[in-house]
Amino acid sequence: MSTDADTVLLKKFEDEIWSKVPHLERADGSRVVNPTPLVDITADLKECVKKEFNINLDDKPIRVFGKFDSRLPGGSIKVRPAVHIIHDGIAKGKIKNGRTIFEATSGNFGIALGQLSRLGLDVVALVSRKLQEGVFEELRNEKIRIINLDMDICPAPGMKDSPNVLAAKATAANIRSQLSELGFDPAKFDGAIDEAHAVLAKQDIISLAKLIAKVYGGFCPEQYDNELNTDVHRTVTGPEIDQQLHEEGESLGDYEIVCTFGTGGTSGGLSRYVSEKYGKKSLHVVFPQGDQDVAGIRTKSKAAGLKFYEPERYAGQHEVDFNQARKLLKFFVDKGHDMGESSALALYAMVQLANFGTGKKFVVVIADGIQKYRKNLESMPNKQTKTQVSLEEAQSSIGDYDKVVWIHTQYTPKEEGIEIIAKTLGIDRSKVVVPTAREAEQLLMTQKVPESLGKALEGSHKSLLVCMAGYTSLNAVKVLSEKGIASESLTGGISAISQGKGKQIAELIRVATE
Repeated sequence: MSTDADTVLLKKFEDEIWSKVPHLERADGSRVVNPTPLVDITADLKECVKKEFNINLDDKPIRVFGKFDSRLPGGSIKVRPAVHIIHDGIAKGKIKNGRTIFEATSGNFGIALGQLSRLGLDVVALVSRKLQEGVFEELRNEKIRIINLDMDICPAPGMKDSPNVLAAKATAANIRSQLSELGFDPAKFDGAIDEAHAVLAKQDIISLAKLIAKVYGGFCPEQYDNELNTDVHRTVTGPEIDQQLHEEGESLGDYEIVCTFGTGGTSGGLSRYVSEKYGKKSLHVVFPQGDQDVAGIRTKSKAAGLKFYEPERYAGQHEVDFNQARKLLKFFVDKGHDMGESSALALYAMVQLANFGTGKKFVVVIADGIQKYRKNLESMPNKQTKTQVSLEEAQSSIGDYDKVVWIHTQYTPKEEGIEIIAKTLGIDRSKVVVPTAREAEQLLMTQKVPESLGKALEGSHKSLLVCMAGYTSLNAVKVLSEKGIASESLTGGISAISQGKGKQIAELIRVATE
């Protein structure tokens, strides 16, 4: 039943948030107000590809528009479904003052939800250590409370095979601790611990968010499964682009649309709009190559299994090299265009489509801006700085390292594990430093070196960092380098060290909370 407080919350939401984003004008529901810019970037694109890739498109009769959703409040296209879903939740009484919103996010959706803090709504984002620090900064700036899962994956619907029970228990203990720190009663989480272990064993982070929301009587937007995620692009974004093209004397029916794949909401909604209005397929979905990490974007293999991955609706699917797209990203940002990593990937795919004659008119979705990724962009010229080494490289130059440091937020090595690390690298056991998991968490979350770890590394020329598989240690290297502490990450971590030793990883490590 709707209350006066619910009505006040809805009115405040519509006045302060809904009114500032693209939406259908209520007078007749046919015109979109507050559209984001649709910019003709044809000239800049031709200049870029000639300079960076030696491709001459001057004689190609192409026209390219960028749809700059980076200009939305909150800085990304995710604002559209976030606002749509939250508006629906408030209108139907699912979201009330005092009720916490829990969601699994790779960044932008969580940042979009951060706008709700001005309404007095509390948001908790479940995120992965895989997020870039710039994304963490924006989440904190939006007053989002964070539960860090310390998993090197994007939110996922889970794996069917090989559940990792040891990792599940460690992660569950970590989540319990963080919930307690955020003011939630950990006993309620304990009551659902078997369910938590089950979803974590499959790395099913999407279901984990739903579970925690249920445990604490919160609301989960369920962006990966919520039909409103696609609906907003079918009913607003598609008509909005068409409306803007009509003002240019054009029609979306004559254009190819190019976008990357995160949750599948954008591609799902836009493909539906074009199919319903023009009876055709013109949506091209872009993925990075299988071994590449692009913020918020899935590889093709990781898109499979998601509800909104619908290849039958697409005109094409394209896996392209992000290393090449980065050149394009720097050029466009230097030109003053606000675009992020995924947008550059989409643009690079569009260049290939144009170069090989498979299209002449394109709309490229610029899903977010550069601010979160600026540190990465600025580091491009400094590729000579080595941050990772293979086991063979570390063994051959072990004399260059004063210390070997274990670094992980969930596991610590058993004594046998420490001995294998030392023996494999050819160093004395005393050179292996093992900070607590809590110190590792502080280092990565606060970007500050804990006092005890700082003392352990004091006077060190260079340290070798080791973790489970190499990702946590690589993130730690980035933090330490900013503090002037030289270090390198061992690629493959203890997993690489243990190979051929006749030992299982579980025999060499322990859950830090035990």
